[in-house]
Amino acid sequence: MSTLTAPSITVPDKFPPFSLQRLLRTVFHPKTGERVAILIDLEDPAEVKDFAFLKNPDLSIQRHAYEVFYQGLKNHGLAELGLTRGDLFAYQITGGSNLDLPDRAVTPEGKEVSLEKDVYPNYDLILCVSTYSATAPLTAFAKKYGFRGATLHGLNQIILNSGLAVDYDEVSKNAEKLRLGMTKADWVEIDFVCNGHKSTLHLDLGQQEAQKSHGLCRGGPDIANLPAGEIYFVPVSASGEFPHKYEDGTLALMTVREGRIVKVNLIRGNPKTVEEHKNKLSSDPVTGELGELGFGTQPLPVSGRDIQDEKVLGTLHVATGRSDHLGGHLTPDKFANRKNATHDDILFAPHKTPEIEIPQVRMHRNQKTEILIENFVPAPYMAGLLAS
Repeated sequence: MSTLTAPSITVPDKFPPFSLQRLLRTVFHPKTGERVAILIDLEDPAEVKDFAFLKNPDLSIQRHAYEVFYQGLKNHGLAELGLTRGDLFAYQITGGSNLDLPDRAVTPEGKEVSLEKDVYPNYDLILCVSTYSATAPLTAFAKKYGFRGATLHGLNQIILNSGLAVDYDEVSKNAEKLRLGMTKADWVEIDFVCNGHKSTLHLDLGQQEAQKSHGLCRGGPDIANLPAGEIYFVPVSASGEFPHKYEDGTLALMTVREGRIVKVNLIRGNPKTVEEHKNKLSSDPVTGELGELGFGTQPLPVSGRDIQDEKVLGTLHVATGRSDHLGGHLTPDKFANRKNATHDDILFAPHKTPEIEIPQVRMHRNQKTEILIENFVPAPYMAGLLAS
């Protein structure tokens, strides 16, 4: 066994070999005759014609979509699963997490089609292998048109060899154990230490039913987020402070009141990065609303992609912005600018935020306060839930 940063969290040395048929069969329980569409995003969707995008070595995500999913279905997957179609479409890259998808798409034959008229109503399973997450918009379209699907943004070889190779029946069982032990919580508090400064973020959960991302999508219209393995809440409100690490490495302290970030102070790094964030919050205040609190449930290796790394047991994340796909109230029309209607995960994990310590995460539930995580390691309460 190899360790994952914290000595008490172990990751299997080996995972089962990835199998597209096993993944689709487990996740979807597909019915005979169902049709599959694979969506990819490109700067210029016309480059899907004759699969010209494969000549670009930078498009590794889209190459995985073609080689693993499209070719996998064409070669054996369709026949083995009893499916009748496996088609690929490209749309223009959105530029942000969970922004609305454009309607125009292009086929490998170079034909322009409408996603809303030609794809969503005519396919039973839709797999989106993209640069940016499309979970929120596809969830809305799934409810409207009745399909099932999965979003697999940021796909890489590590994810294929681990997060998509696991048994999702087991993932679902473990997620449910944690969900039952965390549901209907009153609040969660997270203690932080960054650059010598201590802070605490308090998130009111209002005794809501905890939700799980567990990878199974077998019933009515729904979208799975793969890799899966997460317990999450949509906070009722939040207050306090938390440190945030921007993509350029800049660190800043976020002040939260009534569920939104209302103040940003530079800790160290680029002042311009902080000023740009302040301007965005000032012009479009809902961009600072905390729309999610999530906890990873799986012993997985770090992949370098948040889609998997936020599912690692011992990590946690909050998210700002759009929350309707999680059961929240914040829809794109409530933003001053629809281009700001992103759902942005803020992941706290040893590999990604080594400058930020999390000494303790506490949950108040059933008139008791339980310690969930200490220094990115599941505390006895959380570990006990998984062992039950």
